Amino acid sequence: MGRTSDARRKILDAARSLIEERGYSALGVAEICKAAGVPKGSFYYFFESKEALALAVVDEHWAAQKRDWTQALTGDAEPLWRLRRLFEETEAGQRAVQLGCGTVAGCLFGNLTLELSNQTEAVRERLQEIFDAQVDMVESVIAEARERGDVGVTDTREAARAVVAQLEGQVMFAKLYNNTDRLGPLWPNCLALLGGRPTQEAVAGV
Repeated sequence: MGRTSDARRKILDAARSLIEERGYSALGVAEICKAAGVPKGSFYYFFESKEALALAVVDEHWAAQKRDWTQALTGDAEPLWRLRRLFEETEAGQRAVQLGCGTVAGCLFGNLTLELSNQTEAVRERLQEIFDAQVDMVESVIAEARERGDVGVTDTREAARAVVAQLEGQVMFAKLYNNTDRLGPLWPNCLALLGGRPTQEAVAGV
């Protein structure tokens, strides 16, 4: 059982690395297995297709990201500071990857959306579910901020979509220009979108 789980782990890790580096469409099963150091037969023991593997990579990445987003967006701090914390942690994560490999990885979900949304319905639907879940999480924080009088928006759902879209777009620009400084405007842009009226703590980020 241990060896079986280890082989599946190797395939998932190799697939994610290759997808982040080169995209999904150009990858073949043989290349993934070679990078993972496992025989090709092992792939089909765990995954019925390359699409099934992509879905597994997406699900695993979302499970980890959801934990990070939940940690950033919950707690006793005021809601706008929690939202700012999400942006700062996103920027820190992109910088860490760039320091490690020399390039900005961007967002796995955004990258796959651009590449696959018109090619595989199963992946498109899963990515849509994930982005909807992200909007749900951000909307909860915006609604709390509105109740406090910290933002001026009336439609919290559309405001949350705008915030997630801005985050995704700025990450895409950081990847395009290989420059994490592109993430710097996230917070002021967010305040402008929300008509934010944060307290001094949120402004200072303390």
